[in-house]
Amino acid sequence: MKLTIRGSSPLRFVRRAAAVCLMLAAATGGAAADEFKTPGISVARVEWRTVLDQIKSEIRAWPNIADRFTFNTRRLLPPSDPRTMPALMQLNAVTLPIFTSINQSPVPVLLPFDTGMYLSAHESGTPDSLKLSHYQAGFQPAEVFSAGQSGYDAEFALAPGASDMPQLTYTKPVEVQITGSILTYDIDDPTNGKGEPVRALAAQFPDLHRTIREGYVRYAFTRFGVPYVVSIQCLDSVPRAKRLACREASVVAERFLKALRVAGGRPSRARMNIAPDVVVRPEKPAPDFTYRPPGDIIANSGYRGQGGRPDWTVYSQIRFPLEQAPAYANSQSFLNWGDCFHRGRIPPPHAKGAAYHCKSSNKPLVFDESATENYSYPWQDNFCEARDFNVGQCPAGSGHQGQDIRPATCTLRNEGADRCIPNRYAVVAVRDGVIIRSPKQQAVTLLVNTRNEHIRFRYMHMNPAQLDEDGILNDRRVSEGEKIGLVSNYMDYPGGTTAHLHFDVQVFTRDGWLWVNPYVTLISAYERLIGGRGREVTSEPAAAQPKPQPQDPTHPEKPAEGGGGENDD
Repeated sequence: MKLTIRGSSPLRFVRRAAAVCLMLAAATGGAAADEFKTPGISVARVEWRTVLDQIKSEIRAWPNIADRFTFNTRRLLPPSDPRTMPALMQLNAVTLPIFTSINQSPVPVLLPFDTGMYLSAHESGTPDSLKLSHYQAGFQPAEVFSAGQSGYDAEFALAPGASDMPQLTYTKPVEVQITGSILTYDIDDPTNGKGEPVRALAAQFPDLHRTIREGYVRYAFTRFGVPYVVSIQCLDSVPRAKRLACREASVVAERFLKALRVAGGRPSRARMNIAPDVVVRPEKPAPDFTYRPPGDIIANSGYRGQGGRPDWTVYSQIRFPLEQAPAYANSQSFLNWGDCFHRGRIPPPHAKGAAYHCKSSNKPLVFDESATENYSYPWQDNFCEARDFNVGQCPAGSGHQGQDIRPATCTLRNEGADRCIPNRYAVVAVRDGVIIRSPKQQAVTLLVNTRNEHIRFRYMHMNPAQLDEDGILNDRRVSEGEKIGLVSNYMDYPGGTTAHLHFDVQVFTRDGWLWVNPYVTLISAYERLIGGRGREVTSEPAAAQPKPQPQDPTHPEKPAEGGGGENDD
């Protein structure tokens, strides 16, 4: 934009310059500190000709199949032109039947799959009955493989007793995840890139660094200009038969890394970095929806007395995860019937409606899951509430990882009961995506991979048996708004927690998938669901607002039964 100012006095010039600055700020998506904004996202530049050199090196190890690949590239064409890379197209043709959609990835797909060995064996007449793990360094066929416009995600497992491996204490298959992405989210990460080098793999991966954070051991590296991360969920503790220790997970991860080969991918046109922008919100105010600001958690509910962290980012424009409104985002542990995160309740409650407070605070509570405060506005952030999970985005370094959401109402099981009836309200997919979930697992992860997003959403506390029966399992594709479960109270067993949905968000960074605060993302989604803009309130309102009367999903002709109890604020 070219601006010409004629005949201006110095003061008028300053005024006009200030106005231009404001216009430019608006044009570039500048946002005030308390405005909802989208995340900044960086785009990698892929070195495809280096990829070709790598494929050539890997294929030459098998002379009997080397002549199947054409490496006469046309250097005058842009790298995104398929004619420059016939060898890559030929490689995709081989691996596509095994890894569906591999040719959709805009980054080179690194997998523990030796294409040269696979083709050489078939050229020699090896029967097709030979197990796929033979070509995958002992790793079983991929439990998840999904490629899209931002990159790819895959999960493999190594069964106990694999050859050339030390005996592990852990008795189950070890699941290994890998992601390669052309997109990385620009988040304020205080521990970014602070891992330790891995000397044994330095020659193969010069910039490889290892970290243990947020419940995973992670190996991050850059290859062909692209960030990749290999990760395994583990505990930083002594090895146990039922809980994988990170020291044993590291052995499996390093075996996986040594086996990585180029298995496919496809060049795409260059993209621009995505700058943060202001989120459009409904202009019409909602009649009753209010929320406390992000980072404003219940007093003394944080880890080691720390508070929350304000984060005004809408990480994705999603459909709200509960099928219908109203819904109430608030604490489970530090509100009525909550266990105060095992810190102690004073006095210990013994009957429905008994008064108590958490040992860490003086907030008055009652032992009644249906208490009015639990099912009332305003919403409250609980991302950094005390938990034993490592969360780099929280001031104390530990937190809850997500946001708890109660459904419209609590109907008690019977007269005098203090527990809500679960499995009455539908949970839906927040976006079109791919499910990541093995049988019997308690968590459902929804992976979204589009041109401008590489993001994951996790749902918890639905009943695993019902999820298995409904086929909510690995590689299932779901559509936005599609029912995937019911709000329940499952945590290790039915009734292990209150009736609510735990919902969280992970974004891909150069250190792998990291948890970010979903609170403002949920506020934005809820405003679209109810068609009105919420109102931010101070942390200590005079009283909780009365809840609307929703329709009972099991008896739509009459209002749902409300919960008992009194407002405790």
